[in-house]
Amino acid sequence: MPAYHTSGSAGMDLKADLDTPVRLLPLGRALIPTGMYIELPEGFEAQVRPRSGLAIKKGITVLNSPGTIDSDYRGEIGVMLVNLSQEEVLVEDGERIAQLVISKHEKAEWIPVDTLNETERGESGYGSTGSG
Repeated sequence: MPAYHTSGSAGMDLKADLDTPVRLLPLGRALIPTGMYIELPEGFEAQVRPRSGLAIKKGITVLNSPGTIDSDYRGEIGVMLVNLSQEEVLVEDGERIAQLVISKHEKAEWIPVDTLNETERGESGYGSTGSG
């Protein structure tokens, strides 16, 4: 079962559920099974996110991050890992490979309009709100 590592953790650790270790070559990727299935109430999602320790220590991160698991999905949770390091990495059974964050979400209702309200920022895009 996934678990919160500390009392202040937002994410639960997901662990690899493997019969044999998986070798990730540099820039290689693999879908790692977790052996976990969930049923979320409508209005909630689970987000699969990288673990910072795995990223800094081994160069491993999660593709499609954060990955969304919808409330109507019933399959096994898999984690798409990628090796961004220059070294081969071995993913072992039971290794903590990602975090799972449960979030409430809202459904948007789209309303077509001819104009938008003006703001100070306007149409200014990336990097327009400061130098840092």
